Amino acid sequence: MTRQPYPPARRDDVVEDLHGTPVPDPYRWLEDPDDPATAAWLAAQERLFTAEMGELPGRERFKARVAELLKSGSVGAPVWRGERHFFMRRTPEQEHSVLYTADPSGAERALLDPMALDPTGLTTLDAWQPDKEGRLLAYQISVGGDEESSLYLMDVATGTRIEGPIDRCRYSPIAWLPGGEAFYYVRRLPATEVPAGEEQYHRRVYLHRVGTSTEEDVLIFGHGMEKTNYYGVGVSRDGRWLQISASRGTAPRNDLWTADLEASSPEAPELVVVQEGVDAQTGLHFGRDGLLYVFTDRDAPRGRICVTDPATPQAEHWRDLIPQDPEAVLSDFAILDDLDRPVMLAGWTRHAISEISVHDLATGERTGEVPTPGLGTIGGISERPEGGHEAWFGYTDNTTPPTVQRYDARTGETSLWAASPGAVEVPAVTTEQVVYRSVDGTEVHMLVISPPGAEGPRPTILYGYGGFGISMTPGYSASILTWVEAGGTYAIAQLRGGGEQGEDWHRAGMLAGKQNVFDDLHAAAEHLIAGGVTTPDRLAISGGSNGGLLVGAALTQRPDLYAAVACSAPLLDMVRYELFGLGATWNVEYGSAEKPDEFAWLWSYSPYHRVREGVSYPATLFTVFQSDTRVHPLHAWKMCAALQHAQAADRPVLLRNEAETGHGARAVSKTVDLAADQLTFLAHHTGLTA
Repeated sequence: MTRQPYPPARRDDVVEDLHGTPVPDPYRWLEDPDDPATAAWLAAQERLFTAEMGELPGRERFKARVAELLKSGSVGAPVWRGERHFFMRRTPEQEHSVLYTADPSGAERALLDPMALDPTGLTTLDAWQPDKEGRLLAYQISVGGDEESSLYLMDVATGTRIEGPIDRCRYSPIAWLPGGEAFYYVRRLPATEVPAGEEQYHRRVYLHRVGTSTEEDVLIFGHGMEKTNYYGVGVSRDGRWLQISASRGTAPRNDLWTADLEASSPEAPELVVVQEGVDAQTGLHFGRDGLLYVFTDRDAPRGRICVTDPATPQAEHWRDLIPQDPEAVLSDFAILDDLDRPVMLAGWTRHAISEISVHDLATGERTGEVPTPGLGTIGGISERPEGGHEAWFGYTDNTTPPTVQRYDARTGETSLWAASPGAVEVPAVTTEQVVYRSVDGTEVHMLVISPPGAEGPRPTILYGYGGFGISMTPGYSASILTWVEAGGTYAIAQLRGGGEQGEDWHRAGMLAGKQNVFDDLHAAAEHLIAGGVTTPDRLAISGGSNGGLLVGAALTQRPDLYAAVACSAPLLDMVRYELFGLGATWNVEYGSAEKPDEFAWLWSYSPYHRVREGVSYPATLFTVFQSDTRVHPLHAWKMCAALQHAQAADRPVLLRNEAETGHGARAVSKTVDLAADQLTFLAHHTGLTA
């Protein structure tokens, strides 16, 4: 095919001196989306993308198969309030999941359908929380992918909206007081009350009484604290205990307080410190038995559960109930107490594969395990708030669309509670978990998904994330299944920086250790090549968000190792990332360019600054979203311009810039189009022709 010329992009002589290091930034002008020059450049990139992709074969086939496999739909675990429950479900033809409620008779009714709210498909349901009685529902929606959630209240019986919108509620937890007359929530300060450029920060915890103006909300917590703090808030089922947590950005640690609302008023809770200034994450659950259950990685990087009296919540009073496991990572727990011998269910991941153990609630003694459908991923374990003998959990694996399983502690049996509503024919695949060594000898696990009986080198996508303690676990993916059915292999590396092996694994891939993540990916690629799975000219890498940073660093560090790259919603200018989107909340993960030693870490790998003229880079497709308020698309714009200028090989560097879409949830049709473009691009440049 004839390569189209790249749109011209001027290179300005912009150089900053940071801690004695000259930092060139020739494409800084692309940081301004309102600049006519930026708009013209983006329009030219759109024309180039359309022309180049239009010549590639197979897109309609990929699109049709991804769409068909997504017709499985999806279903979520129930949230119980008495005999009523709430759940999410998406049928085969729906663009978004719908929130339903089912009454004691089992009759279902749709409460919130994003497409009914907005037929364009641009509105998403971001979060929801029924009150403790199930009579009122708090829910948050946003439009166009910006994740700027507005909060509303609904009367569940009538479906009538009774309050809202309350703006500035992005990522706000809702903690109802009994009776549904009031709730605690988190809201940002108005833009007029914060310095310019800090509108995404400065959160506070408030108490809101239903039926009153937000101007009457009572400020509970957050004044004078770190601007990037996120807050959590919860109220025990009986309404007696309040808990508030604070974490600086996405830091893997939190401060934690409780208050006895019988001894102080909800408007002026007398907070008691549980932990403050401690390098650990801790969460609390106030049990129906009057005890306080503590989920923590304090002195236990793989997690443990302790118990204490709510009146003495500090660590010196904790008693180990379920100690740290030497290999598995604790992920969740639930209490079933309508039994002769009450039990705790503990959810674990062992090398990213889920399991659930059963323990005596009083002693922590392990008494058994919960049967699960296979080697896959278990979602949150839920119980009835008033207690019982049943638990529900989501389950999925590489070939199983989401299901909900019900466990009965009286019989010890697990049964299917609800399946995804669509019937799809899932292709047969073979999944293998392999272990390889990184450059420093560290053992890393990787899932390799291939066609049955596949032999010899074949086109392969290597996917990774490696950050924020997020684990890469098995799950149903229409894109992966489509690629493997077409004859390719798909590998998912469990890199350092993730949570697959606990908090120590996360910390080994953050801050000064970030290069470990990139080394782990390169080692995964070399393992696949050495094992005959693929070759460098048939190997692609793919990642999004922090994973976009991963593949951006990989293509600049080892351009010889990869034939193609799909880089989505990436961070790429690591010198200036804190200035845009939610970047300032991530300096606890990456470091800050304002500090000389941390700048040195960032400068050593910042992909935008590592691009060199005359290098043969892989074929690269950047996919970004114009409404992304987490990671600004300017990262990909600048990197795309730099790569197009530097590229010495006859391999394209393209930009797919999508409007009215953001970093998170989107309509199914948008997901299908994005997947089709990525698979088509990677297939062409790795030789997948099936």
